[in-house]
Amino acid sequence: MRISWNWLSQYVDTNLTPQQAAEILTSTGLEVESVEAFEPIKGMLAGVVVGQVLECGKHPDADRLSVTVVDLGGQQAQIVCGAPNVAAGQKVLVATVGTTLYMSDGGSLVIKKSKIRGVESHGMICAEDELGLGQSHDGILVLDPSAVVGTTAAEHLQLTSDHVLEIGLTPNRTDAMGHVGVARDLIAALNHRRGLSLELKLPDVSAYAQDHEGDVVKVEVQAPVAAPRYAGITLSDVRVGPSPQWLQDRLLAISLKPINNVVDVTNYVQHELAQPLHAFDADHLAGRRIVVRMANANEHFTTLDEKERKLDAGDLVIADAEKPACIAGVFGGLKSGVSEATTTVFLESAWFDPSHVRRTARRHGLNTDASFRFERGVDPELTVYALKRAALLLKEVAGARIASDITDLDNKPHVAREVQLSFTEVEKLSGVRMAPDDIVRILELLDFRIRERNAQGLHAVVPAYRTDVYRPADVIEELLRIHGYDQVPLPRHLMMPPVLHDALTLESLRHQSAAHLAARGLREVMTPSLVNGERCVKSGVAAAEELVTLANPLSSELDVLRPTMLFSMLGPVAHNINRQQRDLAFFERGRIYRRKGEKTIETETLGLLLTGRRFAENWRSASRKTELFDAKEEVEALLGRLGLNALATWEPIEHALLSNAHALHIKGRRCGLLGEVSKPVLKAAEVSQPVFFAELDEEALLDACRAQEIGYTEVSRFPSVRRDLSLLLDEGVRFETLRKLVLQAERKLLQEVGLFDVYQGDKLPAGKKSYAMSFILLDTTKTLTDEQVDKAMGRIRQALEKEVGAELRG
Repeated sequence: MRISWNWLSQYVDTNLTPQQAAEILTSTGLEVESVEAFEPIKGMLAGVVVGQVLECGKHPDADRLSVTVVDLGGQQAQIVCGAPNVAAGQKVLVATVGTTLYMSDGGSLVIKKSKIRGVESHGMICAEDELGLGQSHDGILVLDPSAVVGTTAAEHLQLTSDHVLEIGLTPNRTDAMGHVGVARDLIAALNHRRGLSLELKLPDVSAYAQDHEGDVVKVEVQAPVAAPRYAGITLSDVRVGPSPQWLQDRLLAISLKPINNVVDVTNYVQHELAQPLHAFDADHLAGRRIVVRMANANEHFTTLDEKERKLDAGDLVIADAEKPACIAGVFGGLKSGVSEATTTVFLESAWFDPSHVRRTARRHGLNTDASFRFERGVDPELTVYALKRAALLLKEVAGARIASDITDLDNKPHVAREVQLSFTEVEKLSGVRMAPDDIVRILELLDFRIRERNAQGLHAVVPAYRTDVYRPADVIEELLRIHGYDQVPLPRHLMMPPVLHDALTLESLRHQSAAHLAARGLREVMTPSLVNGERCVKSGVAAAEELVTLANPLSSELDVLRPTMLFSMLGPVAHNINRQQRDLAFFERGRIYRRKGEKTIETETLGLLLTGRRFAENWRSASRKTELFDAKEEVEALLGRLGLNALATWEPIEHALLSNAHALHIKGRRCGLLGEVSKPVLKAAEVSQPVFFAELDEEALLDACRAQEIGYTEVSRFPSVRRDLSLLLDEGVRFETLRKLVLQAERKLLQEVGLFDVYQGDKLPAGKKSYAMSFILLDTTKTLTDEQVDKAMGRIRQALEKEVGAELRG
């Protein structure tokens, strides 16, 4: 949330710098993530001054140019000007030599002393677009005759720089969703910590009064549960137009674009008091009525963004006598909004039920400033005050006249919450010993009312805008915020109870896996768990009934929990490739989700993804592109780190997202899969190069690790023997099949089986391939003889010839 320092300073009288205020606010729990300088006009027109054209004559060598003499206040300058409207006697804005102008088209221009067609020019008389003030380039900007020569442009135009505090607002701090709420915390902290007596300077609405009796808009609330409080007034003689500069500056500082004076006032009050308002063109309300009701099922409504939406019976709408005019607390209607032709305005201020607003906003995929506030809970006691504040501002900036009394339909009078607080509990929970008087002072600074107090504790009445305070612990948190989290003393001894875990936990397994993968050069990524359900179904990775669907998704593009890590991991791949980073090796730890009947299955999962070059070229070796076996190598290296490699087997499978896919099994249990991502999936993710992906079930790996018995074997004192065979095989025979076969054929002496060469080509018969395999034999009790080795290799050859039809090559 963006907070303007100039705006905030209206409510608190302090000489703090924005940076100092940011530190104090952060210590109260309103974390200021950044403090940025803000300029309504880039550069603040430094070097631009008000000048008066004293003389204006034709250029001797150019029909369209004029030679002027301009008084800049104490000195005169000759300036060549090409504007058709320049004339003697005008007050103008002049960019002096050395000035940098930031123009409306985004470009910049440095003013230099120059000769134009042989005549010296010492500056530039500026047009609106050259100053960044607008788009017009029809001629120079001519000022009012009252402009003072020599005055800086920033002073003449009343431009003021500002600082913007970016606050990372937590969802529970609904009280700080406006400038007044932030000022309240700042004042409370300053008064308590520095012993000051600052007061919150709230806008004065005592001047509010009805001006005349006009054609009043009548209000009816048919849905009091969804709209517990609804208030409004009718304003006449409204002149819609641009807002004054001070109002535009306030909105621009917090990244809001000024629209017109009426809409700008509603936005201003919303960001001042955290109370959303809405302005209707009263002449467009059928029957001159406002009806707050639930929508009819499948009722159609066109919102301000010109989209026609089908309403649900659970949506609260603000309607006229015939049709909806606004989705309550979320978004206005296209036809009932304020336009340049508006003269009569119905101004709305309400307290809508947060759950109704939240469901409606999610249902329609809308997230507005108003819904952000209503769905978290606004102050029900501020409804009428905000209405008066906005009405007085509209009188000031739009010439409005108040044509009705305030209609205030309060169907659920607010019942104040009370919390009983023990003084001893404060110290016990916070670790800070606070005097009872200090506790009372802090609570009163935060608008808590002390109903009763004794030696043991007190009864505090919670202010209505603190929607998150219910328990003593909540009140203690408030005390600690204002006291200062950074003021909590560290105890001399930190005591932590021992917690017994199994020798290997899922967390320790994940830590080991992450450390191993990072050491091998893979980078960890963290991606959202939400993906597009339609894409999942179309790809075939899951049926619709297997997907875990969100009841109220923020976006229709992100409406289900991911059934695989692949879709979310392809996002960072596309992001990096688009920025010329093509050699990528990622891993991610997270969960995947499946629905099985009425149950939702959550699986702790590790995803690995490789793409681009496996090795970059260097002076010792050429580069090589990543292959599927590189991904398999990473998986097997991880299994080796976990002591599971000897138990792992791979089986080819069909997979919706992967080609050449294989399933990993450990002792018969499926623990993962591996393959190359199919081209349609890559195309949908906007990835233009091959990607290799593996997904491992961490819980299955944990069970396998726990089932392993750790043993010790002495390194053999006797030498091993290696023998190699070159075999001619059918194309369909897999190395994994051969490995299992030879280990069964020679169980006593055979220790390792390796594959060190593969050949397929026109020198072999059709449908054949050649494997060169290595065999390591060892007897741990004695040195092997040639006879023993020959017998063992004979059993191996016999098994290969008999089971898979292998032929020995010379």
